[in-house]
Amino acid sequence: MNLAVVLVSPKTPGNIGSAARAMLNMGARDLRLVAPRCDHLDSQSVAMAVHAEDLLRSARVYPTLRDALADRDLSVGTSARVRADLPPGRHPATLRPLVRAAAAPALVFGPEETGLINSDLEQCQVTVRIPTGDYASLNLAQAVLLVCYEFLQGGDEVTAAERKTATREDMEAMYGHLRETMQLIGYTDAVRARHTLRLWRAMLDRALMSPAESRLFRGFLRQVKWKVDSAARAGDPADAEQP
Repeated sequence: MNLAVVLVSPKTPGNIGSAARAMLNMGARDLRLVAPRCDHLDSQSVAMAVHAEDLLRSARVYPTLRDALADRDLSVGTSARVRADLPPGRHPATLRPLVRAAAAPALVFGPEETGLINSDLEQCQVTVRIPTGDYASLNLAQAVLLVCYEFLQGGDEVTAAERKTATREDMEAMYGHLRETMQLIGYTDAVRARHTLRLWRAMLDRALMSPAESRLFRGFLRQVKWKVDSAARAGDPADAEQP
């Protein structure tokens, strides 16, 4: 499986090296780092990676999470907390068929001290929560090991369905277009737009759109803008009237 592991703003070299080792243990080889706060090739990181040094050295560094997910067709965020306005985290085993059916899935982990923030989780179609005892805080490498095991080694193999899903870059561009359109027609305003868009994201991400479907949706949004602009140019209040 072409599973990418994305570490957002990791703080310590040792955690990056340990995460690389955990990935190699479970058969994942695509490590991506978003705005790391340390040198991922520091001697401590290399030492903790052990036999995963090549995996560590081939890691790609990105300025933003959006850049890191641009070529992925499914992104799975990780969180131990319940977030307002965001779907609750699911048990890893329940997401296994979805991940294995994807052509290019990504597994996203947040900074060691805070985890992923809401704006990061908004870019993930689903969230996974590792079931634990009362003390839910896991070391970064432990979390990488457990979830990679569930997706790559755990349970029976699921035959991947032949499908092509829109990349996250396709979807993020579509969501930016949707936000502009919602504000254009007065469906929401700048204050409420983020909350409203979260609800739309949750619904549309569940659809697992194909590239053609995302283009179809954006064609509809372009037609809405054309209609509004045409009504404004014609000065016809009836055409521009809001429902």
